[in-house]
Amino acid sequence: MRVKEKTYLESIKEFIKTILFALLIAGLIRTLFFQPFWIPSGSMKPNLLIGDYIFVNKFIYGYSKYSCPFSLCPFEGRIFYNEPKRGDVVVFRHPANGKDYVKRLIGLPGDEISIKNGRLTLNGKKIDTQKINFFIEKKDKQGPLESIPRCSNAPVSLGAECKKKQYLEEIEEGLKVKVLDISDDEYGDNITSLKVPKDNFFFIGDNRDNSLDSRFSRAAGGVGFVKSENLIGRAEGILFSSAGKMLISFWTWRKDRFFKAVN
Repeated sequence: MRVKEKTYLESIKEFIKTILFALLIAGLIRTLFFQPFWIPSGSMKPNLLIGDYIFVNKFIYGYSKYSCPFSLCPFEGRIFYNEPKRGDVVVFRHPANGKDYVKRLIGLPGDEISIKNGRLTLNGKKIDTQKINFFIEKKDKQGPLESIPRCSNAPVSLGAECKKKQYLEEIEEGLKVKVLDISDDEYGDNITSLKVPKDNFFFIGDNRDNSLDSRFSRAAGGVGFVKSENLIGRAEGILFSSAGKMLISFWTWRKDRFFKAVN
């Protein structure tokens, strides 16, 4: 039997259908399971850089009004099937301004936290901290927002080498995280003991002296404690990274960060 050859028009129609179907599947996956986020600030350096595009697992912790597609969850609060873990990098909805933030989860419900001279104490135990080599970058305008980094070796002129003190913190046994510290006398370097309320979490940025997080009240521009229902998901990996103002500026792409896991 002779097979009828497709006309050029039929081939084009089939190609368009295939593309639309692929886009539909990709959209459903994005909506239902994963969501990309762009990193606009340096609050999570050195682990997340300005211009990183990360993907977030929306259902790793369970369901809430912020993770359900199209806000279809018919309930308030959150239904957990995986408890968040200390050390997770989490995207959450700011309790007051509604913006999406990404920070490191440090305090679980019931934890007691204090900070002295930038060093963390958790439930009465000082977090083991080891000083390592400086984090070095160029002091220049970064990303579309043209943010200029702060430096431990200030004053530093534009275009010169900007250094930040860098440490390894063992937040959990076997989990060591790189954190940055510009100086030991910043506003968030000392907080008296506080207890994380039930169904709330305490977050800090890895770039400790350049992050408005749970150390600061919402009146002071921080986030305070964050309720479980505000959690969107856990950052799993970096899909793409660009150091430039625009995505199409291929000469600014950081290829060594493509498809990199988030630590």
